[in-house]
Amino acid sequence: MVCSGAILAVNDSPLTRASLLLQIRDGSNHAAWNEFMNLYGPVVYGFARKRGLQDADAADLMQDVMRSVATAIGQLEYDRKRGSFAGWLFTITRNKVFNFLSSRRIRPQATGDTATNQMLNSHPDETETTETWELEYQRRLASLAMDKIKNEFQDNTWRAFWLTAVEGVSASEAASQVGLSTGAVYVAKSRVLARLKDEVDSMRRQEEN
Repeated sequence: MVCSGAILAVNDSPLTRASLLLQIRDGSNHAAWNEFMNLYGPVVYGFARKRGLQDADAADLMQDVMRSVATAIGQLEYDRKRGSFAGWLFTITRNKVFNFLSSRRIRPQATGDTATNQMLNSHPDETETTETWELEYQRRLASLAMDKIKNEFQDNTWRAFWLTAVEGVSASEAASQVGLSTGAVYVAKSRVLARLKDEVDSMRRQEEN
C-alpha cells in the first residue's frame, strides 16, 4: 500500500471493494462513508476495546482512524503485493491505540480499574496485537456472512444454530424452544456452520485475490 495518487486496483470483496474505496475519496459521499463505517467501524472499535480502551475512548479512536483514512484515501494506491487494505487499516489503528495507551502512561487516569491499569502499564506483544486484530476481523466477516446466508435457511433451523452456536444453549434446550428433536438441532447447527464456513472462506479469497 503506497500513497502516490494512482488509481486503486483491487477486486470487489465484501470488506474491501474497489468501488467503495473510490467512492469514499469524495468526502461528501455520505452513503459510501456510512457503508465503509458499517464494514470497518466494528473491527476498529472491537480492537480498541480488546486493547483496554473504555467504550467512549474506543468510539473516539474509531472516529480518529476514520479521519485518518479520509485524509489519506485520496493519495492511496492499492498494491496487493505490498499488503491488503485491511493490513493498512490495522497499522493505522494499532499506532493510534499505542499512542493513546502511551499518553495514558504518561498521564495516568485515576480509573481505579485494576484491569485497565494493568493494560496501560503492559507492553503488548506484537503477535498478540496482530491476533487481536485478526480476531475482530474474523468476527466482522462472520457477522457479514451470517447476514448474507440467514435467509437460505428455515427459521427453526436458523434459530437452532443461533441458540446452540452463538448463545451456548444446550441442544436439548434448543430443541424444546424451536420444536425440533435434539438430533435435528445438531443437524441444523452442522448445516449452518458448514454453509457459514464456505461463505467466510469465499469472502477471504475475494479479499486476498
